[in-house]
Amino acid sequence: MSALVPLLVGLPLLGAAVTLIFGRNARVQIVVTVVTLVAVSMIAVVLLVVVDGGSPLAVSVGGWPVPFGIVLYVDRLAALLVLISSIVLLAVLLFSIGQGVADGAEETPISIFNPSYLILAAGIFNAFIAGDLFNLYVGFEILLVASYVLITLGSTESRIRTGAVYIVVALVSSILFLAAIAMIYGAVGTVNMAQIGERMSELPQETQLVLHLMLVIAFGIKAAIFPVSFWLPDSYPTAPAPVTAVFAGLLTKVGVYALVRSETQLFPENDINLLLLIIALATMIVGILGAVAQAEMKRILSFTLVSHVGYMIFGLAIGTSAAIGATVYYIVHHIIVQTTLFLAVGLIERKAGSTSILRVKGLMKVAPLIAVLYFLPAINLGGLPPFSGFIGKFALFEAAASVGTPVMIVLIFGGIVTSLLTLYALMRAWNLAFWREEEDSVETEGRISYLNEAPAADEQQESRRIPAIMTAATSGMVVVTIALTVFAGPLYALCDRIGSALFEPVTLVQLEDEVGG
Repeated sequence: MSALVPLLVGLPLLGAAVTLIFGRNARVQIVVTVVTLVAVSMIAVVLLVVVDGGSPLAVSVGGWPVPFGIVLYVDRLAALLVLISSIVLLAVLLFSIGQGVADGAEETPISIFNPSYLILAAGIFNAFIAGDLFNLYVGFEILLVASYVLITLGSTESRIRTGAVYIVVALVSSILFLAAIAMIYGAVGTVNMAQIGERMSELPQETQLVLHLMLVIAFGIKAAIFPVSFWLPDSYPTAPAPVTAVFAGLLTKVGVYALVRSETQLFPENDINLLLLIIALATMIVGILGAVAQAEMKRILSFTLVSHVGYMIFGLAIGTSAAIGATVYYIVHHIIVQTTLFLAVGLIERKAGSTSILRVKGLMKVAPLIAVLYFLPAINLGGLPPFSGFIGKFALFEAAASVGTPVMIVLIFGGIVTSLLTLYALMRAWNLAFWREEEDSVETEGRISYLNEAPAADEQQESRRIPAIMTAATSGMVVVTIALTVFAGPLYALCDRIGSALFEPVTLVQLEDEVGG
């Protein structure tokens, strides 16, 4: 089974090369991209079953002895996130195909979009299965290079402007990460994560703290935690709808994943949990207050994205195996639900010509299906029972309550307030966009005139046709969000096993055995 591990990265890169060769044949590009992501999904399922029933899989690329070579490492966490990511990437790809059919190459030019999309996928998968810090850095750079292209598709003024900000912030994060890698190598003589975890305890606590904080800052920028989350609400909404959806669902979670690895594997004895708790509370509150003040639905979702990253940092800061398991469940929930909401807003934009709740009205009569496709993931993200959002938040609060310190109680209260304000912001948008009638507009607009109007990217457009494949892709993702609730028992049990396993760090000897096996 170890032979399947490199295919998680190799297949998307090979697919990207093939799509470049057939740059003028849109049909071949689409088929290659779809087949590649389906194949990765199937491989991820097989690997998840194998590692959940046995031990993790490791492959030393090029046959170099551990720890000198590049090690690809697949445990339950990596396999689960690769599977979820491939499902999201496939759904968003189908959505983009429909958009391309309706609009031509204006928004998502096939010859550029498909190769960049597969390279993005390769970077995401590589980051999840990286066994050493430098390969994790390479994974980040692969996905960031592809994201630079995707976020500026269409070459409008607003996309170039926000894309430039995104690029600058990403480069700063990468420089910090690379500097941290160099310092860690200088301190412990290796970049292999298993070996770093063994040697880190030999360093003075002050040295560990400096290295620890450098990684937290580098990964925190990528995860969009407060106060380094300022770039996200302006960068994501201007991109084409499929790009925004996949960025919102996956890119910040790669940063969160890196934080999970560093906190549980690299620095298990260097405790900065109080700092993380403060960051988590600030991220939740500042993010959701930003969402409440917005009038444009993409920006509302972008701010809720920031705020809900705070829940993941909260679980990470609690520092127990139960909390880590709850965090993993919440990551899976948020990837699926946030992507679905952005796809639903993409449908709203096509139907109404805008995503500003100051302009959109009366959609319930003309688009009842879109109303349902937005409503279900919205109440899920807001944490209403019995949906997965409620399950994930309740598990986090329960883990915090078991610790029982005053700061944990404050965080629980902050999490509840954030959840209620999330529900308020999303339901206000749903009520105004779908239920408001024309005759109610003047009175309603007077009450919500304090909201921040959308930027220039949200200029009113004509209603556009919605191909069936776009609706089908969004509907499929809504079904997946419901499946997170229906199958919450086995999924949460898997996440609980992941949490327990992460507190049993892999040693270099174990890694050598897994590579040898």
